[in-house]
Parts: sequence; structure tokens; C-alpha cells
Amino acid sequence: MYQLRFLQKENDLNKIIKNHKRDHRTINILFVSLWDEYCVSLIEKLKEKYEGVERGEPLYIVDSFRMPHSFVIYETTKLPHLIKLRKEKVVSNDYLPLVMKKLKVV
Repeated sequence: MYQLRFLQKENDLNKIIKNHKRDHRTINILFVSLWDEYCVSLIEKLKEKYEGVERGEPLYIVDSFRMPHSFVIYETTKLPHLIKLRKEKVVSNDYLPLVMKKLKVV
């Protein structure tokens, strides 16, 4: 289960990453572009499945139009791009079927 959280400002993402360095909780960040039909389809599926969920891991959704400079942090070049921050490990996936499988929307 995931809690969908759409980020509006780059400063919000920076705060989340800074807090992760302190408390080491698992964080999921999904980089998308609302100009891409596959990203739009993925967002719709996520909303159908997880909208209104109050428990579970947070899934922070970063839009390329609102937050273009955030894409530099994890060298994001392909979309959608899912980043999972764990205690001491960063897992990066940009292959669409794998991203959908990880988010359980297949």
C-alpha cells in the first residue's frame, strides 16, 4: 500500500531527503511528466488503486513541469522513474513494466 503525495515545490523534496538521512525510513519517489502518455496512464492507475489510502509507505510524485531541477538529483533521464530510498541503499528503476510491478498496478 502507498500513500500518494504530489509534491509542488523542490524545497519539499529537499526536506524529505534531508529527513531521510536523519531517520532512515523507506521513501519512494516517482518522477513523471504529465506530457508523457505512459506517465499519465500510470498516475491514473495509481489514483484508482491508492487514492484515499491512509496507511502505507508514502509515494512522493514529482512532476517535471513543476520541479525540473529535482530530476538532476538522481540523474533522471527516462520517465517514469521510481527511486526507493532505504536505510543505506538507493534502488532506481526506469523500465515501465518493472515500475508498474513495484507499485503493484499491473
